[in-house]
Amino acid sequence: MVDRLFRLADLDTQDEFIARHIGPSAKDQQHMLERLGLPSLQTLIDQVIPKSILARDAFALSEGCSEQQALSELRAIADQNQQFKSFIGLGYYNCHTPSVILRNILENPAWYTAYTPYQPEISQGRLEALLNYQTLIVDLTGMDLANASLLDEATAAAEAMALCRNASKSKSQTFFVAQDCLPQTIDVLRTRAEPLAIELVIGDPLTELSNIECFGVLLQYPGVDGVIRDYSDTIETVHEYGALVVMAADLLSLLLLKSPGELDADVAVGSSQRFGVPLGFGGPHAAYMGIKDKYKRLLPGRLVGISRDVNGNSAYRLALQTREQHIRREKATSNICTAQVLLAIMASMYAVYHGPDGLRVIAQRVHRLTELLAAGLRKLGYRLGEQPFFDTLLIEAAENNAAIHQAAHAAGINLRRVDDSHIGLSLDETTEIADVERLWQVFASGQPVTFSVAEFDDNEPLVIPANLQRRDAVLKHPVFNSYHSETEMLRYLRRLADKDIALDRAMIPLGSCTMKLNASSEMLPVSWPQFGAIHPFSPPDQTVGYQKLTDSLQTMLCQITGYDEVSLQPNAGSQGEYAGLLAIRAYHQSRGEAQRKICLIPVSAHGTNPASAQMCGLQVVGVSCDEQGNVDLGDLKARCEQYGPQLAAMMITYPSTHGVFEEKIVEACELVHQYGGQVYIDGANLNAMVGLCYPGKFGGDVSHLNLHKTFCIPHGGGGPGVGPIGVKKHLAPFLPGHRQWQATGAVAAAPWGSASILPVSWMYLRMMGRAGLTQATQVAILSANYIASRLKKHYPILYTGSGGWVAHECIIDLRPLKEATGVSVDDVAKRLIDFGFHAPTMSFPVAGTLMIEPTESESLEELERFCNAMICIREEIRALEEGLLHEYDNPLKNAPHTAAIVMADDWAHAYSRQQAAYPQSELANNKYWPPVGRVDNVYGDRNLFCTCAPVTDYLSVPKTDKQ
Repeated sequence: MVDRLFRLADLDTQDEFIARHIGPSAKDQQHMLERLGLPSLQTLIDQVIPKSILARDAFALSEGCSEQQALSELRAIADQNQQFKSFIGLGYYNCHTPSVILRNILENPAWYTAYTPYQPEISQGRLEALLNYQTLIVDLTGMDLANASLLDEATAAAEAMALCRNASKSKSQTFFVAQDCLPQTIDVLRTRAEPLAIELVIGDPLTELSNIECFGVLLQYPGVDGVIRDYSDTIETVHEYGALVVMAADLLSLLLLKSPGELDADVAVGSSQRFGVPLGFGGPHAAYMGIKDKYKRLLPGRLVGISRDVNGNSAYRLALQTREQHIRREKATSNICTAQVLLAIMASMYAVYHGPDGLRVIAQRVHRLTELLAAGLRKLGYRLGEQPFFDTLLIEAAENNAAIHQAAHAAGINLRRVDDSHIGLSLDETTEIADVERLWQVFASGQPVTFSVAEFDDNEPLVIPANLQRRDAVLKHPVFNSYHSETEMLRYLRRLADKDIALDRAMIPLGSCTMKLNASSEMLPVSWPQFGAIHPFSPPDQTVGYQKLTDSLQTMLCQITGYDEVSLQPNAGSQGEYAGLLAIRAYHQSRGEAQRKICLIPVSAHGTNPASAQMCGLQVVGVSCDEQGNVDLGDLKARCEQYGPQLAAMMITYPSTHGVFEEKIVEACELVHQYGGQVYIDGANLNAMVGLCYPGKFGGDVSHLNLHKTFCIPHGGGGPGVGPIGVKKHLAPFLPGHRQWQATGAVAAAPWGSASILPVSWMYLRMMGRAGLTQATQVAILSANYIASRLKKHYPILYTGSGGWVAHECIIDLRPLKEATGVSVDDVAKRLIDFGFHAPTMSFPVAGTLMIEPTESESLEELERFCNAMICIREEIRALEEGLLHEYDNPLKNAPHTAAIVMADDWAHAYSRQQAAYPQSELANNKYWPPVGRVDNVYGDRNLFCTCAPVTDYLSVPKTDKQ
């Protein structure tokens, strides 16, 4: 009897996480099915998914397990990583993450479950934090403008190269790269340059530039050898030839060094990792880009600016939104549509917490310890590389190179292997005096060290020459000088978080973005030092745990998708697209078919699709869709016949961006294959297929998989993301490489991209198992159809499949209502804020519509709450139609309503305060108050202001001004 009870208890715990992840209970699911007139989930799936692709057998993944078991298994894997003290450098540094930031940002769902701040009224907290980040970058780099982060330093340099090509007056196709740039940056530049016919020249800018015509130059500051070079004359010479200068600058060093802006560089790029973000085996880390003002229209990624709301109050929002590069489709120079927002926020708050004085002390301490280390090494008889330096030394050690590395290994220390004659050393914030003395002992070749740090004069001047020392003050804004106690910092972070709507507060029903549960057990391992404290270039014998994690995750993703190989290197969905298309391009070239450069893309595709194709040197040709939203097979065939030998690929999102399973997907894939093309299936909507059908088996040659959508890595307010690619066997040789494995082909700076958040997806897959994943997909489809069923009497459902069903999302059409009443998608989106909801996806893929995706994680109660809100809004629109509400002065046009407006003494509106703030009675118990009213984007773009400043500086124009 006891044994039987234990067995039953074990069975219960295996299913426990599945029940916690999937929102609707079995009883709720039955209720939803009854409304749809269906007897079972399987009946629904049989009617929704085309029989030609529906899998009838269970996929090969193992069964799930309990949260405790998964954590125990992952802990055993993590413990196989060895945490050596790293002095490798190469752009990656140990640092201290202040505990108040670790717990209240990185580990706080109010920050990590938020979406990209496209809806500014419910994103004021994270927008303010990002404006702090931009101000930090502008101040330290000396530039006029900075974006709200990029992916990593190497890809930021590649983005800067593209910017230079578009902005330069030079007709040259050459980009010059200083030979002392980070090696991983050079690798990524090579990958980016080749398809765009850009010639990379690697050399010494101090001696070789005068003989080379180029459109741009990349300089490392300080160099990979640690040397701080004065590039003033070089930059002046480059400008005389009409070219632009990019400086890849270490952010911490800029507390002491003259800024790139003062040196007259045009662009500054780099990483903010050492501002409180763990090493994490290479990521995620927020890259930065600062530019001169005249290049702002070419800036990739996102830019936060200051505007005003309808009441004249200051408000933050994404500036120049329509200039996001990927929105320009095939005319784009960048496909970046997500960045590293969560990590940028951490870096910004690191600067807020320490302030300018604290940051300067950290930089001075790192530099001083490096000086002490250098003095001791010279006393031991070693010759060092050039001076001046900041934190990195290049040491000549030809005679005892191997012995030094062996001694370092025995002491639990990693040094940088430069070559057989040189060793590199980089110090950081975590370096102590004891570490300096340990390093002396390592280099002493077994002999006793007869001196100590105390013997060196503590008052020696910095080795940085006067002409390169920073003289101007930085970070003068009050935000960097106000929150240095933990109490004040804690309250500041809480105030910002309270301004926003994230998944910890309400459902975020964004179509195509799959905002699902990011379970706490999935997030816990991200903070484990066994994953967070590992340098990406640590020796393989120290990263056995990471290797087991990535091998296991790759195997599971192959089993789920039907592909043969998976690369985890792409650190965003856009980079997965890029890597997948590069693989297709390389495959054609390997077969002597380099002329295949036509990429067919349906007109409904994500904007990143054509942008990625353009970056790979492919020519985009559109394919039309029929009235049901399906790819027009007749038009597809005509395009295939037209381009034949030139056809490289078709990119298609499945299920379609219109929210339906296209019946003829197999025929479409076969058609493209018939003409020698490859099929790229965009994995953005994979949450509708896991366990039910396999893109790698019904025609796909390659797909990117958004781990920040289907596989539970949180969106983080606009990043991090992970976009690995799965490929069939014939494309496997063309997956991204890295200098850790092979010389070329990298699409990210680190071998495993954003490695430290891969445990999130591993935990999800391990706990759910094949049965849980299949059930999650079924419920996601059920929930979408339930919402469509509840709303179809009130709003037209724009697209459905042949049986009248939708996939995992549905599109409601507001265009007829706008024609009748003037109410737009913006009005409905802003009114939803008064109900405590983030809006669905607006005007994509069809203008004037809302795309809704509930996912499997939302409970029936929350689905009902959302549907009731939408129905209530429809009743307000009906009141407009019937003349019961004023055409202009109504709750929709004035939404959202702030507490200040509702509680003001003067209430002159034609509807009640009650209707404004509490359109549903249950809101009285749980009311979200937006911090600002509707934001004026036009005013913000006409009065662009993108750094912190006193309020009076950017609100000098009264709210009645019409400029």
